[in-house]
Amino acid sequence: MQFGLTTFPTDETLDPAEVARLAEAAGFESLLFPDHTHIPSSRATPYPGGGELDPAYARLIDPFAAAAFAASATSRLRVGTGLCLVAQRDPIVTAKLAASIDHLSGGRLLFAAGAGWNREEVANHGLDPRQRFAAMREHVEAMRAIWQQERATYAGRFVAFEQIWSWPKPVQRPSVPILLGGNGPKALDRVLAYGDGWYPNALSEPGDLVARVEELMRRAAELGVTRTVTVCCAPLDPHELERLALAGVERCVFWIASTTRAEVERELTAARAVVERFEG
Repeated sequence: MQFGLTTFPTDETLDPAEVARLAEAAGFESLLFPDHTHIPSSRATPYPGGGELDPAYARLIDPFAAAAFAASATSRLRVGTGLCLVAQRDPIVTAKLAASIDHLSGGRLLFAAGAGWNREEVANHGLDPRQRFAAMREHVEAMRAIWQQERATYAGRFVAFEQIWSWPKPVQRPSVPILLGGNGPKALDRVLAYGDGWYPNALSEPGDLVARVEELMRRAAELGVTRTVTVCCAPLDPHELERLALAGVERCVFWIASTTRAEVERELTAARAVVERFEG
């Protein structure tokens, strides 16, 4: 099992390039950045985690910019989004961004995508929040078409284009794998229908995450397909990590704060100790 990190890059925290250098030096495989273009000040949509929303949500650096800086500062570390709110983004532009980073990094992009929980944020992008999951599917499929086809064509309700050229193509072939987030009752259905893997949040999983991973693996096998699982905000507990590994989880991503270099170093040391206990 691989081990990665996720953190909030903001204008008040350690530069993502510095976080990336520290993560690679500490032996982690990947570093992922979340995505919110903005946070509506109305705060009408309650925070799914309960309580007050962390002010960092409104100060996030764009995840593709953060990933590009992280990639340029490292040589082995995989970098990417976790989660990219693809329903809110133009799929042609997003496909170009992702392919460019994958090309320049030598195939190191990880792409986890979601539909978003903040309904007002979605609406500010001109999309009915009730349609965000349908739009997410079309955006994912359209991006794959751009990555895989020399003259890409896609026809859908939310996305439509004919015979377009777009380079670079990703280094990862046939396309950048897309992990779909979400912990709701239909999450596994979406992953099996059009995802390459699942990106559940361990902190948001209401039941036994291991059981749902095992369900995904069983259903994928019945369909004759392969799906991977990367767990976000994985528990810093060797015994829980062992359970996830036995269930078939490919990667566990630990949450770390990034306010100062000293704090990042402390959190990396603590996470590394857990990994070593698991591996030992």
